[in-house]
Amino acid sequence: MEKSVNAKFAFVGTFMWFASYIIWMVNVGNGIWIPLSNAFFGVDKTQEWSIFGLTDGVQTLGILAIIWIIVITFVTSKGLDKIKRITSIGGSAITLINVILFLGGLLILVLNKGVMAQPVTTHAFFQSPNQSYTSMIQVFSFVVFAIFAYGGLEVVGGLVDETENAKVNFPKGLAISAVVIVVGYAVGIFMMGTFTNWNFVFTNGGGFAKATGSNATVTLGNVAYIAMNNMGYQLGLAMHLSEYAAIQVGIWLSRYMGLSMFLALSGAFFTIIFSPLKTIIEGTPAAFWPKSFTKKNSNNMPVNAMKVQAAIVIVIIVFVAFGGKSAAKFFDILTAMTNVSMTLPYMFVAYSYFGFKKDESIEKPFTIYKGKTFYKFCVCMVMFTVGFANVFTIIQPAIDGNLSQTIWSVAGPIFFTIVALYMFNRYEKKTNLK
Repeated sequence: MEKSVNAKFAFVGTFMWFASYIIWMVNVGNGIWIPLSNAFFGVDKTQEWSIFGLTDGVQTLGILAIIWIIVITFVTSKGLDKIKRITSIGGSAITLINVILFLGGLLILVLNKGVMAQPVTTHAFFQSPNQSYTSMIQVFSFVVFAIFAYGGLEVVGGLVDETENAKVNFPKGLAISAVVIVVGYAVGIFMMGTFTNWNFVFTNGGGFAKATGSNATVTLGNVAYIAMNNMGYQLGLAMHLSEYAAIQVGIWLSRYMGLSMFLALSGAFFTIIFSPLKTIIEGTPAAFWPKSFTKKNSNNMPVNAMKVQAAIVIVIIVFVAFGGKSAAKFFDILTAMTNVSMTLPYMFVAYSYFGFKKDESIEKPFTIYKGKTFYKFCVCMVMFTVGFANVFTIIQPAIDGNLSQTIWSVAGPIFFTIVALYMFNRYEKKTNLK
């Protein structure tokens, strides 16, 4: 980005990328207790938890998230790499969940003699059962979720130099990954329909909650666990087990998913708490940062910078958690913040591709888009799609009367952009680059 556009553009885009992980930590720091609850109880009981006399489950999760951030920062600063190795087991467990989803859905479909829980009709292909996505604007706002499904593909760009015959295999790998994601989501959604009826499972106060004795409100934080719990429940009913036995099957499946997700998210947290921070500090001139930020402890960790990062995450958690919103609204806000923050940097990378292609002085070991105009079309499509999706993601809640979600969706990106511009201007003055 620096060579294609300029240093300021590159720093703002990179800082936005780093900031997206700040928002990720806020989101996951609050949401990680849901899989833990499922691991122990088989259902989401976080909305019933209370510590320090707090009666609001959202505020309780906020306090737990603050404690979690402090503990993870402290432990990671000690360089305990073994913890990451242990928690990486969660990755294999998560893979197995997808296998269970496909095989379980297929078995339920066979046992129910081909009858889908969510009827397949012509109307179903054009109208979402979720009332939050019925208007055209609401559907457009969902595009950012679809883009987010591909999040992480840009990370493998760092492995180009380690890929055998990269000129052929790397573009082919990206194309295959895109197809696998599309097909995987489509098949997964279909399989969910074999055992999931929207009104029965996801409508608050619906039949599934009553049947299983769960009092949890369906949120974006616990919806996956409720769905898997329901799969076990429906599998038990399809096998003609008793009501109690069917509920137990669902609870144990939810427990397995909760434990797997907790291990996977914990492992990710131990890495993300320092890796993006370490990357941006080491990848930029030292003059950008206070001297204390570049100082590392005996475990080669930028501990001072990690403490400041933890403080920023905690401040955001306090603002969001103690804003007086219900659990459902709370996780809607966190999810919107994460989606917007993590997709905006893609626009910076896409735009810089214009300059990258035009500048002949930049070394290009291999070229995917060899034509002189087709790449411009591709860049414009990426810019339009990501920008379009984020605009509607931001304005749609306000149109529906949820102004606070709109404000929070843009607050993070705007704040971190201002910080990035301030830091770059400060750097220019220190180094007399102007």
